[in-house]
Amino acid sequence: MPPAAETVLDEVHGAEGTGGPSAPPGAPARGLRAPAVVGPLAAALLTAVLLCLATRLSRSRPFGPVTRNVVDLGQQYLPFHAYWRALLLGDTDGDAFLNWNSGFGSNFLGDIGTYLSSPFDLLVVFFPADHIELALYVVTAAKITAAGAAMTLLLLRLRPGPWPVAAVLGTAYALSGWTFNFGASVPMWLDGLVAFPLLCLVGEWARTGRRPVLGPLVVGLAWIANFYTAYMATLGAAAVLLVRLLTAEETASARRRLAGALRAARGVLIGIGLAAPLVVVVFLGTEVADPTPETTFVAAPWTDVLARFLPATASVASPALFIGTPALALALTLPFNRAVAPRVRAAWSAAIVVVTLSLQWEPTHLLWHAGASPNGIPYRQTFVLCGLLLIAAWFSAARGVPTPAALAGGGALLGSLAWAARGSVDIDRWTYPAFGAAAVLALAAVLLAGANARRNAGPGAGPRTQPDTGSHVRPDAGPRTQPDAGTHTQPDTRPHVRSDVRPNARRTTARVLPVLALILFVVAQAGEAAVTGKRIEEQQRSKVAWSPRIGPWHTSVAEEAARADAWPRYRTDPGEVPGGNDVLLVGGQGPDYYSSLTAEVTSRTLASLGFGHYAKGRHPVTLDNPVTDALFSIGTRIRSRPTERVRQDAPPRATVSVTTTPVPPLVTVRPPGRPATHAGDSAFARQERLLGAEVYELPAPARSGRTLTTRCPAGSQVWFWAPEYRGAATLAGERPVDFEGKPPSVRAPMRALGAVPPSGEVRIELSPETRLRLPRQPVGCLVQARLDSAVRQLTDTGASRVRATGHTVTAELPPGSTGTAVLAAPRISGWRCAAGGAEPRPARAYEGLVAVPLDGRATTVTCSFRPPGLRLGGAVGGAALLALAVTGVLHRRARR
Repeated sequence: MPPAAETVLDEVHGAEGTGGPSAPPGAPARGLRAPAVVGPLAAALLTAVLLCLATRLSRSRPFGPVTRNVVDLGQQYLPFHAYWRALLLGDTDGDAFLNWNSGFGSNFLGDIGTYLSSPFDLLVVFFPADHIELALYVVTAAKITAAGAAMTLLLLRLRPGPWPVAAVLGTAYALSGWTFNFGASVPMWLDGLVAFPLLCLVGEWARTGRRPVLGPLVVGLAWIANFYTAYMATLGAAAVLLVRLLTAEETASARRRLAGALRAARGVLIGIGLAAPLVVVVFLGTEVADPTPETTFVAAPWTDVLARFLPATASVASPALFIGTPALALALTLPFNRAVAPRVRAAWSAAIVVVTLSLQWEPTHLLWHAGASPNGIPYRQTFVLCGLLLIAAWFSAARGVPTPAALAGGGALLGSLAWAARGSVDIDRWTYPAFGAAAVLALAAVLLAGANARRNAGPGAGPRTQPDTGSHVRPDAGPRTQPDAGTHTQPDTRPHVRSDVRPNARRTTARVLPVLALILFVVAQAGEAAVTGKRIEEQQRSKVAWSPRIGPWHTSVAEEAARADAWPRYRTDPGEVPGGNDVLLVGGQGPDYYSSLTAEVTSRTLASLGFGHYAKGRHPVTLDNPVTDALFSIGTRIRSRPTERVRQDAPPRATVSVTTTPVPPLVTVRPPGRPATHAGDSAFARQERLLGAEVYELPAPARSGRTLTTRCPAGSQVWFWAPEYRGAATLAGERPVDFEGKPPSVRAPMRALGAVPPSGEVRIELSPETRLRLPRQPVGCLVQARLDSAVRQLTDTGASRVRATGHTVTAELPPGSTGTAVLAAPRISGWRCAAGGAEPRPARAYEGLVAVPLDGRATTVTCSFRPPGLRLGGAVGGAALLALAVTGVLHRRARR
């Protein structure tokens, strides 16, 4: 940006080391007009406006009728934030350690550290429960806005320059393709977007020996907010620090550079230690989580990689690299910009090339993802490369419009990139029109700014004689021991205003041209970002799974769940509600649970009993079966029937019914020895062994083509169990029942087909959509009288009273109870139990559930849950806090 633009906008050259137009030379800028304040504020405002505009253009909530709840946004983050709000306000059955609502009892501290530990997530308490979608949108927008402000602040710290340009580049970072395509639908990753520029600032402080206490605190906060993307941001910040150590101070000694690197390493280690109480819990939670199938990384075609630099492209199989055509063009001018020192150009260009290549090479891909190739999106670290590109754009533009040679070189690279990407499958019909319009506007802005620069320079001014090295030393960093290589002084060679030119007209032109250039630059960048956001949202809704808006269906189920709730006397299962993690949205205590930390014990135990799941086992769903209702003490079951087709642009509606049946208490007693039940590993046999009674008839059906035939007691209920089956199953005389098995991602739950006719003949017609795969025992006929007898037996011998407070359960048992007390909860790591006054010990397992041996003397059983890793993380955190205090004391003494 030419100097005249800075005069018009009262711009201050420099983030915090130079004064404004009326300040004496070298005086620090203060107050609200300082670039370090006004630049980030401007970026935040522009980012927020453009994000809302993109949402409005796509007709998405909250500015339109269409749902935003694509994939995990609707199935994980929305329900988790609804539950988080309830927990913070004291409206849940569990506490920060244990979530009683999901998965029949799950480790919630691990979920907090994975999904909810960002400070931004606390905003949900300011919204009513029926506006949780709006609350999540505000949380998402706040994170994106903060990322734009943080990047702007970083740019102004790295190199003085015009704050309007820094604000636009900060907005480009916040509204990159990564944000629209990945971050906006996975809000927890947005904390990494905020963390990257902040961690780069921490690196700058370490390099200059400043703020040794604040730096680790920032690192700790970033890792607490989301350690997964904070890890990637830390790697990216390390790359930025390395470039700065090599280029910021030309005459710095190797010892001085090494000292800066060691200070940065110390700050990072202390910061990670401060986050350890949460990070260790999450890490150990992932160790026992249901494993997803191993993924082999396959690099995206380079044509697709290049296409993702362009607007309006969306894909989960290639890196989302869009930062806006004007910003990308500026970044591409850096290698050719002779106004920047050669070593600066070479170092930043090399860093960008190396990071780009690292996205496509499996060993570095694994390094970016902490050693494990993720399922789903393989380019989650792309926001770091977007940040590096924008830093390069800033270094090339901070001192003004790049030279014509640099513009020509950058334009040639940009044109070549767009031409090479033309065959990519990711190109959208909006891509090249948006790209062309932005390029034309950016070119017009450059021509206006260049004309104004030449007009101000006048004849004889000549080119710059000293390149910008990019260094910037703040006045409060202590006395300079070496000259600042990034500044220079030269005589004013500008000619006097000629007498035949009116001064007022000259001043007017000097004001208008840079303002027009800036407006065109903002319009080009902003318009392209808004169009990209609109198209990505529209493409996501058409290509991936989605959940409807929260509506009357959810409200009706929530009201019935609250009315029927009798926890811990028995559970209330809300049944199926459109979305996922249903109990977190509507209340109750069911099996439905979708988390990256879903314990393998939970997934394996429920699957063995006939429950279904999505997400390769990490999303178990409800099973409407009277045997499992008895096993897990589900006394009230809510069933829903949709009254209309579930649509993207309308709230879902359904009729809701409630059924209450007698069930055993939450804690029951199994007598010594094994019960006499059916043998085998079918879900029917496993249910019977856990129940302790034989309640099914398990005939051996004969198969003829797509027909199964057998005989069962008249009036019994026919259940069909085929977890890998996809298609319909129809009992003669009954309606077809659909199954949606799709191994390994989807497991179909067992379902009832109807009642056995008086003849006792069972005939099942199958209509498979894929190759027919059935287990050895797919049919079971439930005899209700046998189940009723088993329920009465467990009720009579089970707990007479159960109390549940937070993460602890206490049950009073009949005197003389022997055998095994069984708590109707999966035996996940962290449960400790005691009978009577004994010392608590790690709980045992009974067919996958929490169990406590009984010797006939104890009349009470107490079980308590403590997240694994809490003590170890607390010890590491305490040590890090002590190290931080020592660092602060030593730094203060050194300053004295």
